[in-house]
Amino acid sequence: MTSERIAKRLLLLMTTRTYRATAFLEAAGRLGVPVTVGSDVPQILEAANPAGHLTLRFDDRERAVASIAAFAHPFSAIVATDDDGLLLAAEAAAALGLPHNPVTAVARARDKSATRQALKNAGLRTPRFVRLPVDGDPEALARDVFYPCVVKPLALSASRGVIRANDEAEFAQAFRRVKRILAATDRSHAPPEALRWILVEEYVDGREVALEGLLDGGMLRVLALYDKPDPLAGPYFEESIYVTPSRADAGVKKSIEDAARRGAAALGLTRGPVHIELRFDERGPWILEMAPRTIGGLCARTLRFGAGEALEDVVLRHALGLPVASYEREQAASGVMMIPIPRGGILRGVRGAREARAVAWIEDLMITVPTGERVVPLPEGDRYLGFIFARAETPAIVETALREAHARLDFAIEQVDTPGEGG
Repeated sequence: MTSERIAKRLLLLMTTRTYRATAFLEAAGRLGVPVTVGSDVPQILEAANPAGHLTLRFDDRERAVASIAAFAHPFSAIVATDDDGLLLAAEAAAALGLPHNPVTAVARARDKSATRQALKNAGLRTPRFVRLPVDGDPEALARDVFYPCVVKPLALSASRGVIRANDEAEFAQAFRRVKRILAATDRSHAPPEALRWILVEEYVDGREVALEGLLDGGMLRVLALYDKPDPLAGPYFEESIYVTPSRADAGVKKSIEDAARRGAAALGLTRGPVHIELRFDERGPWILEMAPRTIGGLCARTLRFGAGEALEDVVLRHALGLPVASYEREQAASGVMMIPIPRGGILRGVRGAREARAVAWIEDLMITVPTGERVVPLPEGDRYLGFIFARAETPAIVETALREAHARLDFAIEQVDTPGEGG
């Protein structure tokens, strides 16, 4: 452990909803960097280890920034593990004079309407869109939008509240459903302004991919490009399988990477991880979403760099100004299935886990919802039943293994009324 590492302290911002805590904490441990966890709830051991914990109000960033600035142990970097902490991380880093994305750029990226406008202004291919007041009359609004369209919140993630509508009746139903989702959303999980509007955008068909990158001085380094082989045509957009490397041809990959670079510049993002969702058709790539964070859930476990470093190792080294041994992803193909919730209710048990783990090329299966907990499918829900991981010689083998393992699972879900369904 070098004195350079000991001298640095990292502030990790995370809420209790995160999947990412363990991965980032383990990466910091491998680096030998002292960590303070900034969380939205007090930690049990906070009194015994005051340097390691800081309770913050994520929905009151002014007060939270003041608490971070007044903390007894100075920080060398601030990293948010998820969307919830991105704005706070940027504002706190700015206040402390630490390297950071511009606060305005992060705010733009967190607002899907503002993202759309920035991409359009930069001349990037973007679907038609309109921002509508959440208290508007759905039937009246339905007469003035375009079809098919996608109705979505401005700031929620994991496809929560994203609904396709093909005609006026479907639009009115979708609009009311998104309105209910926003009414039930905790203010700490979305900026207040984002809860007052609903975005409607033209539905874009095509193959979908996800790009994982790292920005340094505004330059984008592409770390991985994932295929999403399942069709995502609606009415809801539940993501399931991610496989890397992408099987797109070299020309398509170049156009996707070029669009990603231009998109990051259009939003004004300059530093740190970036996760970008795109579709491409015969006209080229369309940026759907762009977030200044790493890939969500446990999906980062699919990535290994150099001699086996995790994505979190690379991100934290970059944030702390430490050397990164390699940005090159391993040669093997890898993938993950985010296990979808088939119906709402109480999870009573899981059968077939042993058989799923026995499928060739499957590395791991993790059920992340405890037995006895309520599960809610999209568009109201924002979690998965678990994750299946595979690694093999080719993307095709990885995809087949994930599908076979999933087919061996059976989830016992006791049906109860699921809030928000229907019109």
